[in-house]
Amino acid sequence: MNRAGGVHCTGRFCLALSLMLGCGCTVGPDFSPPAAPEAERYLNEPLPETVAAQGQVQQFVPGGEVTPDWWRFFHSTALDALVRQAITHNMTVQAAEAGLRESQDRLRAGQGVFYPQLDARFGASRERSAPVQQGLTTAGSIFNVMTLSGTISYTLDVFGGERRAVEDLQAQVDRQIWMTQATYLTLTANVVNTAIARAAYAAQIEATEQLIDLQRQQLQSTQVQVRSGTVPYSATLSLQSLIAANEALLPALKQKVSQSESLLATLEGVLPADLQLPDIRLTALSLPHDLPVSLPSALVRQRPDILAAEAQLHQASAQIGVTTAAMFPGFSLSATYGAAGSSLGSLFAGTGRFWSVGPTIDIPLFQGGRLWFGRQAAIDAYQQAAANYRQVVLESFAQVANVLKALELDAQALQKQAEAQATAREALRLLQANYRSGLVTYLDLLVTDVQLHQVDIAYLQALAQRHQDTVALFVALGGGWWNRPDTGSGGTSP
Repeated sequence: MNRAGGVHCTGRFCLALSLMLGCGCTVGPDFSPPAAPEAERYLNEPLPETVAAQGQVQQFVPGGEVTPDWWRFFHSTALDALVRQAITHNMTVQAAEAGLRESQDRLRAGQGVFYPQLDARFGASRERSAPVQQGLTTAGSIFNVMTLSGTISYTLDVFGGERRAVEDLQAQVDRQIWMTQATYLTLTANVVNTAIARAAYAAQIEATEQLIDLQRQQLQSTQVQVRSGTVPYSATLSLQSLIAANEALLPALKQKVSQSESLLATLEGVLPADLQLPDIRLTALSLPHDLPVSLPSALVRQRPDILAAEAQLHQASAQIGVTTAAMFPGFSLSATYGAAGSSLGSLFAGTGRFWSVGPTIDIPLFQGGRLWFGRQAAIDAYQQAAANYRQVVLESFAQVANVLKALELDAQALQKQAEAQATAREALRLLQANYRSGLVTYLDLLVTDVQLHQVDIAYLQALAQRHQDTVALFVALGGGWWNRPDTGSGGTSP
């Protein structure tokens, strides 16, 4: 009767176990990407179709595709070579790629939980017994024990805690993918912007040196007039002071060139002493004519920082499932078979064989609130990640809006600077002729000379700003990584 009852209980247990395996659930929320903002445009006012300055027209193309090698639209083979060198040798990109491989390997390691775990063990020891521990008065003995066993175990993921943990690892891989893409995009933008800044500083140096040459010519003419008695000697001193002041500007500009070159060396992955830079002139760079403007609904699927924030949100969602499953019983199956003996030869004797097989159930009964508040902390972390995601989206849309407005204003500013430059140059030319003829005072010439220098510098700064804001637009739209031929429709490797 007892044996029949035991068999009956075992059968019921097996039936219940089979039902648990067949009806296993995954606790916690199922993640779905947040919906894109319902926005049709980035600015309050309509976007202008074109912006133009000095005959260089840029046309906005709503819904246009971003080209992955967008820097090539500046039509500079030297700039293209500089960017590709940085992509190949930059240390930050290499570190990001290594981090991506690490996360992928951690995912593969985590997926091992879905397979049976098989282990073998061999042990050999020499022991002395103490029968008094069992209440005996006999003398102890010394003996050898050798064991050889194998164990197979399998975790029954009834409530999906392991599946949520692997989901977390997959989200970590996704986040690292997008962080690598963001690193790649930041690198290309920094290289192009630094190259533009270096070219702008070099152009300012050239303009200042040209101005100094003109002023030295004026100094020679002034010295002749001083000797003839037509102008006072103070005019010579004032002009010498102005030349010295302009010469004092050159070291600061050269220092900026040096700093930009050191930054480029770091981006290129070489020591500053080994850097070989091509000659890139600011005026030789062409502005891209067609400027794509992605639809707002597509921006959240293109920007690496938004996608990285989404992956972090996915991680937080998966952790809710992990902490929820920890509150439920855990089930596992294991079986062990082995042999024991006093020597290697006796291991295979039938008397030393042993085995065990059966399930294990771990039931959390009282944890002092550790599991409950652990789950609450995971929920709080999810809410934090959700707020961070929304903040990244808001900042991304604001960045695109700022760049679009900046491009419009850059064109207006550059056009006015060009007009001011042309006017200042013509005014200086006329005043120089009048000054040599004695029709105007030296003070008039001096004021016009200073104005031209200021206008030249402002023009070069406005030109560089327009180039850099064009770069900022491509970056703000995500850099076009999804259009690279080697990534296909869903690839992400840079």
